[in-house]
Amino acid sequence: MADPTTVPTGIQPNLPAALSELGAALLLPALLVAVIAYFCGCFNGAVIVSKYILRDDVRTHGSGNAGLTNFYRTFGGPLTLVVILCDVLKAVVAICFGVWMAGGYAPGFWEGLWEPYAEYWAGLFCLLGHMFPCMFHFKGGKGILSGGTIAIMIDWRVALVVWGGFLILAALTKWVSLGSIWAGASFPFATWFVYHDVVLLALAILLGGLIVWKHRGNLKRILNGTESKFSLHHKKDEGAPKA
Repeated sequence: MADPTTVPTGIQPNLPAALSELGAALLLPALLVAVIAYFCGCFNGAVIVSKYILRDDVRTHGSGNAGLTNFYRTFGGPLTLVVILCDVLKAVVAICFGVWMAGGYAPGFWEGLWEPYAEYWAGLFCLLGHMFPCMFHFKGGKGILSGGTIAIMIDWRVALVVWGGFLILAALTKWVSLGSIWAGASFPFATWFVYHDVVLLALAILLGGLIVWKHRGNLKRILNGTESKFSLHHKKDEGAPKA
């Protein structure tokens, strides 16, 4: 009598072929997530509010950065909340779309496995859109607010490390940029601590590296002692503060 636990040779699963087929099936969704997430990121709140509502492009003021800090220092006021809302919502939409696509295309038990990859993948392209928006001549922000939202959407433990260090350093030194550099630099370490996954670590290095690279000028000014400190009172082009 044949052993009921033995799988006949003719119908044994071909794992490499199965993985290859799965990879091909996920290629199109991955590209779609990348495109949608990128264009979500392109909706830069600071540029949209300053250029189309205030009729005064934030990129012509202060540091020239299309980010929250430079917007607040330049314009202040309640429209800063609109900038915050825009930069947060676009990251939320990008991540949710990536997770939805993973759930729709990942068969059965693969769904839970692919979700973190979808979050990091969507987050990376959302951040690229924020930093290099095609409709604004690829001149965007430095990604700290959108990046911080991405961290919250991914995992609370990652967000705790990223945001905790950011808030502590920014509060103690008044250098928002120093907190931002910590956020970018700590992101890969927090990712590895939570997931222990090489692919997610690589994506986290790209995400965090982009933020650190965008703040390379701030880091140089911090080391030189010339970096501007954050104040709740906005200043309009007083000595062109750097953000």
